Amino acid sequence: MRRKCNSLIWRWGLALLLAAGAFPSWAQTTSQPALALRVVGGLEGLNQYTRNEEPFWTKELPRLSGGKYAAEIAPFDRAGVPGPEMLRLMQLGVVPFGTALLSNVSAQHPEFAAPDLAGLNPDIASLKKTVAAFRPYMEKTLRERHGVELLAIYTYPAQVVFCKKPLTRLSDLKGRRVRVSSATQSDLIGALDGVPVLLGLSQILPNMASGNTECAITGSMSGNTLGLHEVTTHIHNMPLTWGLSIFAANLNAWGALPGDLRAMLSKEIPKLETAIWLESERETLEGFACNRGLPSCTSGRRGQLKEVALSEQDERLRREILTTAVLPRWIQRCGGRCADTWNQTIGAVNGILVAPSK
Repeated sequence: MRRKCNSLIWRWGLALLLAAGAFPSWAQTTSQPALALRVVGGLEGLNQYTRNEEPFWTKELPRLSGGKYAAEIAPFDRAGVPGPEMLRLMQLGVVPFGTALLSNVSAQHPEFAAPDLAGLNPDIASLKKTVAAFRPYMEKTLRERHGVELLAIYTYPAQVVFCKKPLTRLSDLKGRRVRVSSATQSDLIGALDGVPVLLGLSQILPNMASGNTECAITGSMSGNTLGLHEVTTHIHNMPLTWGLSIFAANLNAWGALPGDLRAMLSKEIPKLETAIWLESERETLEGFACNRGLPSCTSGRRGQLKEVALSEQDERLRREILTTAVLPRWIQRCGGRCADTWNQTIGAVNGILVAPSK
């Protein structure tokens, strides 16, 4: 089994190195940089990648270094990297610098699902507080257990519910087949007596068309980009999750960088992180505007969806499901040690404590 796993890892590494279309070529530049990094970024086509990650590595880094350093970047869904294996590949150094979705990583390492549990962060202020509380634990765990240096935590826009049939409150999802992208989203939909259907982003529209799903949880703007505003009628405005990802480096690769480059990245990557959070906050609001067809929509396509506003009943239901279903099921998957970690970090700042491990 180990031989088979290692064989797969080396094939992925070879694919990353040889993928003809995955990375741009620097061979056409008149002066070669002293060092060109290889970076695996976030999801292709979404603004986190196209407006922030890609320009930073391909334009800002050469500019800031006066052409001394450069980078080649590919989105992980084009680079042939299986999402659940990204952390392992960074640990091995096959991917020296990479972006990993926490919803993917948590399939094998459930503790990393904690800051984005479904129903935990109903607004971006709550998300920032939660991430700040959990970040020291994540940094220490990635470094000591996985040999990976955490450089940034990114967020995608709010993940909300689109539906093909009328929706007045979250409890209306009872009996409906709902696209989810993580175990924690599945827990929430199951607690609402809905039917969770785990699908990738590219599978949402075909499954809507076939009738396999009636609703979908995805980003307010990414849903618009996909065309959900053309096949659904309602969108609920409460964020169920956000879609956190980490940008990290293999410890040996990070330590081997020239000192001036490492210092530059340590200074500039936090600025990139801030820009991505601001973009996600802006895009969340514009996603709703575009799906509703409002004049403030400038970068999406205008639809005619009805926006379902968060009600007091929905807010009570969110907290109830978080504490009675989502959080207990996460701890069940994660183990007793995670209960202690929760209480010391996220639970402490949110006033949601659980029974400590024995």
